[in-house]
Amino acid sequence: MDNIIYMLAVNAIPLLTAITLHEAAHGYAARVFGDRTAEMLGRISLNPIKHIDWVGTVAVPALTLAVGGFFFGWAKPVPVNANNMRNPKTDMIWVAAAGPASNLVMAIGWAIIYKFNDIPAIAAISRAGISWNVALMVLNLLPILPLDGGRILAGLLPGPLSYKYSRLEPYGMFIVLGLALAGVLGVILSPLYRISYQALGALIGV
Repeated sequence: MDNIIYMLAVNAIPLLTAITLHEAAHGYAARVFGDRTAEMLGRISLNPIKHIDWVGTVAVPALTLAVGGFFFGWAKPVPVNANNMRNPKTDMIWVAAAGPASNLVMAIGWAIIYKFNDIPAIAAISRAGISWNVALMVLNLLPILPLDGGRILAGLLPGPLSYKYSRLEPYGMFIVLGLALAGVLGVILSPLYRISYQALGALIGV
């Protein structure tokens, strides 16, 4: 019980912050490019409850941890209407990239806190902050719709090819979950996570 309480205490703030700012960043970027849908629905918010999906943020992570011993889940997607943007196809690249970019900034921030801190509890929380943000950044950059990397790829592909690729979106989360349950997702993400984590450490000097 004590170990569970310790794990929650160490991981709760970094994880909730990583998810919340990631989703809010999408909404803010969409507003910058002309779409105020997220703003009108109150989704450009630092309130974690507004971004929790009870299936993706609670049920699926609990199931994957219980069955496979790994963590996988998602937050409630921020609503974006590309038709409100000035250049929908290219603007969506930046809107999609805003989420992983926010995780990179947060990872750097946690690394700086870790470097200049000598309090064990804060050091543990800082390490968790680095880990969660690097993990979310790497996962979301996979080129599979509806992940952010998939949306970036859809924006970069030529029109007809982008349209055909976008038709795969309804099946994307099933593909990702299947890869996770099969153990393939971990094989793909582990080296990407390790390289990103080490690069961040080298950048900050930790």
